[in-house]
Amino acid sequence: MTLLSGVAHRAVFAPLDDGAARSEAVVRRLGGAIALGLIVDGEQLPPEVELATSLNVSTMTLRDALSDLRARGLVRTRRGRAGGTFVHASPDALSDLTHARLAELGTADLREMGDFHAAVAGAAARLAASRASRKEIGRLHEIVDQFAAAGQNTDQRRLDGRFYIEVAACAQSVRFTMQEIDLQVEAGQLPWPTAGSPERLDQTAQAHRAVVDAIAARDADGARRLTEALIAMRTMWLITLRLRLAADVETGVGSTGQAAQEVLQ
Repeated sequence: MTLLSGVAHRAVFAPLDDGAARSEAVVRRLGGAIALGLIVDGEQLPPEVELATSLNVSTMTLRDALSDLRARGLVRTRRGRAGGTFVHASPDALSDLTHARLAELGTADLREMGDFHAAVAGAAARLAASRASRKEIGRLHEIVDQFAAAGQNTDQRRLDGRFYIEVAACAQSVRFTMQEIDLQVEAGQLPWPTAGSPERLDQTAQAHRAVVDAIAARDADGARRLTEALIAMRTMWLITLRLRLAADVETGVGSTGQAAQEVLQ
């Protein structure tokens, strides 16, 4: 099931904020969107000039970013009449991208990201409890069921993102939905906490289900509180992982990816 594909694509290809390191910003935006499944494996990206204009970057900056994404194994470029740049969502490439991004952030950054996401998603859940239709609540139940049954880390991550986006849509707010999409693209740049842990996956699925049950019961305060607790749980997982990585770098034990996998298992 494709969720809000038109809105999601507009968010992915919306202009980047002004600032330094523009090439890296493009890599993070597109890499996060690939991880979240907003642009899917095999999908062709817009032509370079069109994409550069959409993102508000120069063509040279975009080409540098695409070269980086190719080196990371996230896109492939074909020449000729049927050529172009196509998404190549390799699980190993996505894992390397997320671990590299985590290494760039401090625990304060992760805490701030979690706080902001909790504020947005919590408010959206509160509104959804009073505004969501039966059909929309049914769709939330479907997403939770699919998440609980998902066997691949990539599928779990994408369904988790769809859950939050759909809750925001249930709030009947375009602004909340667009903001949640932006937040999920950012979250897609970080490791997926339930990787290799059926217990954490089950814990997250139960927390999702509790949020949906609160929305269905029209319990606005409960929906907000449960959503904030769910995000706080994920934030603490990421902070724990980041601290472990920092300790391993300091002692020179293993690589970033190896340390991350040890914490996540």
